[in-house]
Amino acid sequence: MSNQKQTDVILIGAGIMSATLGTMLKELAPEWNIKVFEKLDKAGEESSNEWNNAGTGHAALCELNYTPEKDGKVDVSKAININEQFQLSLQFWSYLTKKGLIKQPSDFIQPLPHMSMVRGENNIEFLKKRFAALSEYKLFEGMEFSEDHEVLKQWMPLMMENRPANDKIAATKIDGGTDVNFGELTRVLTDQLQQSGVSVNYKHSVENIKRTNDGRWELKVKNEAEGKVEYHTAKFVFIGAGGKSLHLLQQTAIPESKQIGGFPVSGIFLVCKNEEIVDKHFAKVYGKAAVGAPPMSVPHLDTRFIDGKRSLLFGPFAGFSPKFLKTGSNMDLVTSVKPNNLFTMLACGAKEMGLTKYLVQQLMLNKDQRIEELRDFIPTAQAKDWDIVVAGQRVQVIKDTPQGKGTLQFGTEVITSQDGSVAALLGASPGASTAVKVMLDIIGKCFPEQLPAWENKIKEMVPSYGISLVENTDLLAAVKEDAEKTLKLK
Repeated sequence: MSNQKQTDVILIGAGIMSATLGTMLKELAPEWNIKVFEKLDKAGEESSNEWNNAGTGHAALCELNYTPEKDGKVDVSKAININEQFQLSLQFWSYLTKKGLIKQPSDFIQPLPHMSMVRGENNIEFLKKRFAALSEYKLFEGMEFSEDHEVLKQWMPLMMENRPANDKIAATKIDGGTDVNFGELTRVLTDQLQQSGVSVNYKHSVENIKRTNDGRWELKVKNEAEGKVEYHTAKFVFIGAGGKSLHLLQQTAIPESKQIGGFPVSGIFLVCKNEEIVDKHFAKVYGKAAVGAPPMSVPHLDTRFIDGKRSLLFGPFAGFSPKFLKTGSNMDLVTSVKPNNLFTMLACGAKEMGLTKYLVQQLMLNKDQRIEELRDFIPTAQAKDWDIVVAGQRVQVIKDTPQGKGTLQFGTEVITSQDGSVAALLGASPGASTAVKVMLDIIGKCFPEQLPAWENKIKEMVPSYGISLVENTDLLAAVKEDAEKTLKLK
């Protein structure tokens, strides 16, 4: 088309993923022309928003679903992998802070103990095994275990108030955890991108994406502010549009987009409005998921730093909406079903009856029943002190895998075309916490020709790039000390 506007890179969605990739590419290729399209009026308003995610710097310090028990042994391989990925994020944020691109790291990241809490003899035995297995690795140095009520009263006083003396309870604690305001981080990075010459376009909704004859990607973009349609082309497109990413990926018609579906799950949290209670708790405490519950529904009681003050949240409870975004359409789920993924979706539905039952049970809970679940964490909890807040939408990926047709995925998925000209991010947790690792992988897959020339700069931004921190404990100690000092995490 004659009114096509050409650019080098287009990023769809102004969330933490696009902000991270855009920041990296601007450091690696400052001469490149980059555009961002966001359908809302500001950055970080959907999945990245601080009220729409748990704010946990996911390092597998407390999340029990990352350390499953198999044949009596606790498998810590996923926990190690996630922790290493979060270390990359800390290094990159530290680099940006030293360079002055992040002015005040305390605006988005705070040091906060991470704890795991379980009840009952079998669960306590599991937690002991997990503690022993993780303690072998420097990544988890400083973790403590206790089932002594007096010690636990010091660690989590609010949770131990009026708890029966015979209650079998245990916890692990590590002081090296963090609370991360990904919404604020997204806004900081996006503002810096604009200052560096990146064109960030708000109220611009990408309606379609297709190949052009010369191999570029053409985007049909609706400019809501001016009420007109624009066409933009780029050599490389990143689809980081949260729940909408699946629809846009399907429009590319690349072979890698076939046999992939999505199922939306919303999160509901209880938020404490009594400051006296908020002040009694200072940690993120994760429990074990209920039998039949999906991994993303692990209950946790979180200290959060939002809007400049401490908050206290408990959840998540599962909700349901057919929308793929909070600001999406009620037709999102229906329109995501295509001939090439219909049987994948049906196969998942047949296999996940337990999840369906769980969702129905969650949807039927009233506030008093949610407060009753909260009392497993806070025995003295009263309904009058808590409000209900609906968090973000998460679209769980469904795809065919070696484990079978229509397998429900609970992690973060990156889909790239064979030629590396388009990449899409799907899925949920650990998501934002591992954004740096995800974007480094995308850079490696999508820009192989430039990678050799970029490698030194990447190692400047992320010193442990390409190196196992598990195997190189001296480097681990050095990068952790540097990040803790630069980001003020001590």
